[in-house]
Amino acid sequence: MKDGEGWVEGKPKPVGRLWVFFLAGCGVLSLGGLMGWLAVGRKPASPKPPASSEDSSPAAAPARFRNVTLESGLRFVHFNGATGEKLLPETMGGGVAFFDAEDDGDQDLVFVNGTAWSGSGGPQSSLELYLNDGHGKFREATRGSGLEKRFYGMGVACGDYDGDGLTDLYCTAVGGNFLFRNLGGGKFEETTLKAGVGGDGGWSTGAAWIDFDRDGDLDLFVCNYVKWSRELDMEANYRLPGLGRSYGPPVNFGGAYPWLFLNEGRGEFREVSQQAGLRVRLPGGGGPKAKSLAVAPVDIDRDGWMDLVVANDTVQNFVFLNRQNGTFEEVGARYGIAFDTLGQTRGAMGIDTAKFRNDEALGIAIGNFANEMNALYVSQREMTLFADEAVAEGLGAASRDRLTFGLFFFDYDLDGRLDLLTANGHLDEFIERSSPGQRYRQAAQLFWNQGGVRGERFVPVEGPSDLFQPMVGRGSAYADIDGDGDLDVVMTQVGGPALLVRNESSAAVRWIRLRLKGRGGNTDAIGAWVMARVNGQELARQVMPTKSYLSQSELPITLGLGQSGRLGSLEVRWPNGRIQKVEGIEVNRSTLIQEP
Repeated sequence: MKDGEGWVEGKPKPVGRLWVFFLAGCGVLSLGGLMGWLAVGRKPASPKPPASSEDSSPAAAPARFRNVTLESGLRFVHFNGATGEKLLPETMGGGVAFFDAEDDGDQDLVFVNGTAWSGSGGPQSSLELYLNDGHGKFREATRGSGLEKRFYGMGVACGDYDGDGLTDLYCTAVGGNFLFRNLGGGKFEETTLKAGVGGDGGWSTGAAWIDFDRDGDLDLFVCNYVKWSRELDMEANYRLPGLGRSYGPPVNFGGAYPWLFLNEGRGEFREVSQQAGLRVRLPGGGGPKAKSLAVAPVDIDRDGWMDLVVANDTVQNFVFLNRQNGTFEEVGARYGIAFDTLGQTRGAMGIDTAKFRNDEALGIAIGNFANEMNALYVSQREMTLFADEAVAEGLGAASRDRLTFGLFFFDYDLDGRLDLLTANGHLDEFIERSSPGQRYRQAAQLFWNQGGVRGERFVPVEGPSDLFQPMVGRGSAYADIDGDGDLDVVMTQVGGPALLVRNESSAAVRWIRLRLKGRGGNTDAIGAWVMARVNGQELARQVMPTKSYLSQSELPITLGLGQSGRLGSLEVRWPNGRIQKVEGIEVNRSTLIQEP
């Protein structure tokens, strides 16, 4: 990007899920009893942890977010195809991605939609593309873009798979996935068949572009949820007394293996999940164990190779440890991430990772079902051992009554500490009839990171804000849409309009914004780390768009410096392990850093 376009060159120095269903062998349940069980989850409600006896925590920074959906030009409305048949995918929603479609430095948007099961009616395209003018105004540009493909969409992953400097799109779906190569200027070409990444017609969910073999180009990891078809769903015939057919649970559908597509160059891939050791089976040689909804790529053991943390619904979470030879080992239970503190599985949906304490500890946040509390697994003194510290850190009890899908770390007030946002919403529109404590539409939750003080680190943000508009929340992502340095948020919901909120933080806050450009095939430097020293603390941020649920956030890294903070040193650890020291970074500007 040229200086006049906004970027300046840096100067390098050489149950789990709660669903409506009958318990096996129980016969007919009463509506009140079943819906009451629905409201609280698979396990009896655990007592709420006592509040801290010390009340010396500072007040959370205000959430100054304003709804700009319509004024910004967004008209996307999710369509789930529901006609009363109560098919399981109708509850899951669609993802959203911030990405630079035109390589002009502005963060554009793509939304993933569903379609009618019958093939008629509903939206004509499962994707909607909105191009940003650089000031937060969007123009709908789907028609003529090459994205006018009709399918029952789920998620999206962004990455430059062919190394031409343009960000491509991979879209997951029910019934087969799609790859769209970016041609520039907001135009795309579908290359699914040539690339060989369409899958087998099953149900795919989260996906991530990663360089797992460190050969310099991007490979593709794809989550698959359950073995599902309309026929299987109808045969199950889940019903509620007095209400008729209802949505069934994932526990009564078989699992599905994830896929790993190895980039072989020339725009072609080879599926290698079996030889890579990613096909975890049920005990006794049964079928697939995985029921995966989201993945967080991160080097969990700090050996320089990308590992994978997978959020599974109603079965244990996976940690695939990269063995540096093209294979992985599943170590979730050994690392303490597979289960909750009682050794139980949960209904895991969205996931993100971050060094939220500004030290060496890695945090893995996972959004779970109502009454299960969200998880925050934190690495201990032994970096390969994690403990769920959600309650101690202030995220547990406050999240108990929410059903969380989208979830990510970001610094909303630019104070240098990573906060956490969750997008929430229930599955069943009738939940309110028997459970006053539950709502189908739920407000997002924002947790402010108050830093190194005694007591709980995360404080729920209270007060009026357009960010907390109740919705059936699913996908979520962040980006600086208007170039003012702070991070704005988009959220999707089932069967309703998307919500875009602009962050209107104080202009007195200082920040730096970094866009990394790698050499070779991984031009976006996915997997790189930025390490900066600010106010005596070490800030570490990973270049990783894959986070949340079915969604992708922007690639540029934003570092908040607070009102008077000064940037000390800054280093980039590129995906190949090379360390680059960078000088000449200007405050309140965007800087382009090229890999040497």
